[in-house]
Amino acid sequence: MTSVPYVDLVKQNSALRPRMLEAIDQVLGHGQFINGPEVSQLEQALAQRLGVADVVGVASGTSALTLAMRALGIGPGDEVVTVAHSYVATATSIVLVGATPVFVDVDPATGLMAPEQLAPAISSRTKAVIPVHLGGVPCLMEPIQELCAAHDLHLIEDCAQAIGSTHRGRSVGSFGTGCFSLHPLKTFSACGDAGFITTNDLERGALLRRLRSLGHRDRDRVDVASENARLDTLQAAILLTKLPHLDDWIATRRHHAAAYATALRPFFELTEVTEASEPAFSTFVIRHDDRDELIAHLASRGFDAKVHYPLPIHQQRAFEGMPSLRLPYTEALVRRIVSLPVSPELEPSDRDALIEILIEWSRNHA
Repeated sequence: MTSVPYVDLVKQNSALRPRMLEAIDQVLGHGQFINGPEVSQLEQALAQRLGVADVVGVASGTSALTLAMRALGIGPGDEVVTVAHSYVATATSIVLVGATPVFVDVDPATGLMAPEQLAPAISSRTKAVIPVHLGGVPCLMEPIQELCAAHDLHLIEDCAQAIGSTHRGRSVGSFGTGCFSLHPLKTFSACGDAGFITTNDLERGALLRRLRSLGHRDRDRVDVASENARLDTLQAAILLTKLPHLDDWIATRRHHAAAYATALRPFFELTEVTEASEPAFSTFVIRHDDRDELIAHLASRGFDAKVHYPLPIHQQRAFEGMPSLRLPYTEALVRRIVSLPVSPELEPSDRDALIEILIEWSRNHA
């Protein structure tokens, strides 16, 4: 029986192994394992690619969110409005700076932050809004920007899954302060944890560089107490070898997504794409009332599917008692979503076989 994993990191990295080992050897040769030249090279390359003034490499996507909030002065007593339909790190980072997450509901079509839900969630304590470009599908940014401007709120974009995604021709992470993850399962991935922050404020970029390195201004002087959240030189070197391939990987993901959408739309409810957006499709999500039965059927036929994410953040034990509005769309959505394989390593023949299995199951299940 065919066995098709949701993602195959060994297959991806094996093709790049010689160049990756060469890059690692270069770092071993110069010995600058902390803040080595590859870190700044990666930062500059990403800033140019994303159309932002500055990029600051950090240790993880969670570190990116946490440091972004610290740099914006968000802390105890403050509230940050976000969604519960996301990976838990979105809210964990808010708690780690001493602030309180306030959850709002999602748009039922896209599963992303619903701009009309924001105004009722804003209080005198609100300091920021964090929309999440979940699955590489950009949020509808204009009304979110307008609301933040009207209430003098910071806009922090959770772009953990969305590198390569654009809205009205602009990269995600360029509308506000962008926070990206380079976790091994992301579209552009390190061989371990890594992340970065985008900003169009060069002074804030300089502050973020101090904050990621325990608050050091230089070797002997520390301006502010902070965490150790630096991007390792070895990971930056590995990422530099992968960056030239990113456009091809995203193009393949979009090709898979287009094939799924064309074939499956008559049989399944699909997660919609925001108007005037071009997603990078870190996930491709369909919906069905009998989601668990469907996943079990796919597994029996050798195909791995996932759920991103089955339990919304506000229902996680760690966030019991946190304030939220009613979230009926979020709670209904997470019972129906299925993420299909969409990685560049997925063979088109396997994708097409999966489509046939899905259509057959749908017809038999009608």
